[in-house]
Amino acid sequence: MSERYDCSDPEQRKAGIAAAVAAVQKGELVVLPTDTVYGIGADAFTSWAVSRLLAAKGRGRHMPPPVLVGTVRAANALVDDMGSFGQDLIDQFWPGGLTLVCRSSPTLAWDLGDTRGTVAVRMPLHAVALDLLKRTGPMAVSSANRTGQPAATTADEALAQLGDSVAVYLDGGPCPGGVASTIIDLTGSVPRLLRAGVIPMDRLREVAALVTGEDVPVSASASASANGSAGVPDVPDGAGVPDVPGLPDGAGIPDVPGLSGGADVADVPGVPDGAGVPGVRGLPDGAGVPGVRGLPGRADVPGVSKVAEAPGPSGDPAGASAPVAADDPGLPKGPAPAPSPAPAGTPAKTSESSPDAKDTAGK
Repeated sequence: MSERYDCSDPEQRKAGIAAAVAAVQKGELVVLPTDTVYGIGADAFTSWAVSRLLAAKGRGRHMPPPVLVGTVRAANALVDDMGSFGQDLIDQFWPGGLTLVCRSSPTLAWDLGDTRGTVAVRMPLHAVALDLLKRTGPMAVSSANRTGQPAATTADEALAQLGDSVAVYLDGGPCPGGVASTIIDLTGSVPRLLRAGVIPMDRLREVAALVTGEDVPVSASASASANGSAGVPDVPDGAGVPDVPGLPDGAGIPDVPGLSGGADVADVPGVPDGAGVPGVRGLPDGAGVPGVRGLPGRADVPGVSKVAEAPGPSGDPAGASAPVAADDPGLPKGPAPAPSPAPAGTPAKTSESSPDAKDTAGK
């Protein structure tokens, strides 16, 4: 039986966030509001929870969800390289409607689907979403709708489509919906526009003059449509990113009420800069994280505690794009099988049915 919380009430919001955090930690699904559309999310590091998410939406591994984060530090721990302009774009447009496709860190033990070694990351601009993400750590998030159906812009619409497949519904009132997040590929030598969205090209070029693709049209995936207005491949805007391989629906998100543009959300509550993070496997609580293989100085992020104890790229035990055994909610937690090597420089493909292309919750 699903639980629903009215986040306009301070007490219910507090109880709802706590219930959602507990659900995510158990591998269950939650629905959360974003600055674009509602998103359906799961722990990004629990492979069978991600499989549950894909099954609830009625889609396969070829449409991996984007990942939503609550801090810039969390994003840095997930990616291998943001290129020359990644940090500048983040400083200017996060939290908000910009989804970045990057090479994922080879030392992370996770499986989002057929990502080809990339991940689509976004920090939504919504107070409830950020509150949850700062407590859970990175979440795979897609627009809260069944594939082929309209993206949900209210909790009622999400409930009607997803029902009891979701453990907790956080009702943050109507989401704006509309235009999805803008998606930029940072896996090459020059930033490339994958999908036009809420952030116009002229603003992007003020920050990264080399961004290319001004002729990319604002497609159905960039506007709220049949598959939702999340904002990135299978990510409703405000949640993650529509159906762009490696981007959870609902990843990309425009401005969120209650948060000023450019607000500093990178600080991890209670953890001073450079401090170790409790929960990192094999490290005692409070231990310094700089020595974690493959993530010097980047692993001190709540939720990014599942770091593969492997020798690096050549011996990656789990891999950022290791395949999941099956969409079986009963699969036990554990490292996923070794991934197949992906062609170098191959960015995640944008799916026309992705929530962010059409889902506004994580776009």
